[in-house]
Amino acid sequence: MNNVITKWFKKYFSDPEGVILAILLLSGLAIVVFMGNMLAPVLAAVVIAYLLEGLVSWLEDHNVPRMPSVLIVFLPFMAFLLVILLGLLPLLSGQVTQLVGELPNMIASGKESLLHLPELYPKFITQAQVEELIATITAAVKTLGQDVLSISLASITGLFALLVYLILVPVLVFFFLKDKTKLLGWLNTSLPRERALITRVSIEMNQQIGNYVRGKFAEIIIVGIATYVVFAVMGINFAMLLGALVGLSVIIPYIGAAAVTLPVALIGYFQWGWSTDLAYILGAYAVIQALDGNVLVPWLFSEAVNLHPIAIIVAVLVFGGMWGFWGVFFAIPLATLVKAVINAWPRSDTTEESPVEGA
Repeated sequence: MNNVITKWFKKYFSDPEGVILAILLLSGLAIVVFMGNMLAPVLAAVVIAYLLEGLVSWLEDHNVPRMPSVLIVFLPFMAFLLVILLGLLPLLSGQVTQLVGELPNMIASGKESLLHLPELYPKFITQAQVEELIATITAAVKTLGQDVLSISLASITGLFALLVYLILVPVLVFFFLKDKTKLLGWLNTSLPRERALITRVSIEMNQQIGNYVRGKFAEIIIVGIATYVVFAVMGINFAMLLGALVGLSVIIPYIGAAAVTLPVALIGYFQWGWSTDLAYILGAYAVIQALDGNVLVPWLFSEAVNLHPIAIIVAVLVFGGMWGFWGVFFAIPLATLVKAVINAWPRSDTTEESPVEGA
């Protein structure tokens, strides 16, 4: 057993660059696990800086100096942020409040529909099963109400955290863009000189993550606006709220689209019942999802992420459980990082031959 472990260790860890890369990856993982919450504003600023860096680089390529390029990009970003905070969020908050106010009527209508099921399908559903289901739903709604109350009681802390984000994140974004060269130079001096493997992996991942972040933000905005426009034209209630949910659902591949289908179907059902309008709204939602997956995603992402769906779902579960929202957002780039490291990892295929007996 010891001989097998020794051979495996020599094969994968005989190259010093591989050992250094492993130490850096483990250090990064430790920082994420133990300091992820504290460094959340920094992470948010890095994501936004990645998003804006493409425009800054484009201006620099057209002979605009770095500082004016940063200001040209950063000031419209701040204006866009103010529009989101002062315009969109209050509207979404109003629709959430309206939805919460209509929940009792929706629940009562749902209970009434459930009570008729034993009459319609007596061979499949009994009255006892319906009563048990109603009791389960009532308990779940009661728990949800308690959770909402606890969130409202903690709103002061949440408001303070939001204010911290609103101040720190824009400041960090500005300095990340302004001092990009200095920061990268300091990082290079902190790394060992023999880092060909680290450089190869970092160049690949820098391009992958940059393309992914910019493409994903564009996808969220396009899908969210398109969904809102379609739903508003078709007259479904809470069109803006549903558009925002559908836009955010693209962060989680496969799972997000399936999860948002439920609120779209429920709101459509409580508004129209079993009717052609419900079928139309679900059909429109299906068309939006199909266009997103087959047209928008291949167009936005310059380099397709060649990962199996199972690998993507596992990455979402693992990194999301470890790092929350940002783990879900970066699940695909992190999975790509793991794949790139595995493919680039140096291996020593030379093994010591055991001495021949009797030699």
